[in-house]
Amino acid sequence: MSQTKILIGALKAQLKAHGKTYDDVAKYLQLSQASVKRLFSEGNISLARLESICNMIELPLADLVLSMTIEHKKIDSLSLLQEQEIADDLLLLLLTVCVVNGFTFDDLLQEYSLTELECIQKLAKLDKLKIIELLPGNRFKLKISTNFAWLPDGPIQRFFLKRVQEEFFNSHFKLPTEKLIVINGLLSLSTNAEIQKQMQKLSSNFAECRNEDASLKMKQKHGTTMVLALRQWDSSLFDEIRRKS
Repeated sequence: MSQTKILIGALKAQLKAHGKTYDDVAKYLQLSQASVKRLFSEGNISLARLESICNMIELPLADLVLSMTIEHKKIDSLSLLQEQEIADDLLLLLLTVCVVNGFTFDDLLQEYSLTELECIQKLAKLDKLKIIELLPGNRFKLKISTNFAWLPDGPIQRFFLKRVQEEFFNSHFKLPTEKLIVINGLLSLSTNAEIQKQMQKLSSNFAECRNEDASLKMKQKHGTTMVLALRQWDSSLFDEIRRKS
């Protein structure tokens, strides 16, 4: 990840920690909210504006750079062995997904039939795996970056493909909270690569929105899954009539 993106990510985290939104920044800079969102998404923020935003939350620029350094040290993925350890323990997998999505210790106990001991034991494993850092009072903080992702074709991804995909797609996708888009066409390799970049950008936007909603009460949030997929692929349904090369 570029230094600029890491710095912008650190700035977003600081704004969130201070309870500030894009709208607050827009008013302070006397810009439209759309302009501010564009500045953040494109990473096109001048040093003068960066200092202004820091002044808004009374944050020295040096402290922002320090927080950027800390963010840079966070992990983007786990090792194959780490993922396998999680995938082999269904309860540990559940807690891993939950903490990655912003659950607190109290949230876990309220949402699931867990004892405090069970919860602490699993969180201790996640601490050992460097996913979280346990803090006093059954608190913890994530040690993964905003770009954290499971390994392609890794144990976690294979688990969900085997156990979850059929259930996930068993829907007509007609509810207001659902959407399914299937589109196909002939694309060049360069266009394919560009679309993959856009998919990754959408994935990053999803993660940012998830982080922005983290402070909401649990009853205001709902488990939401987004699946993005792109392949060079033709259905085998047409194999019999496809002209052989």
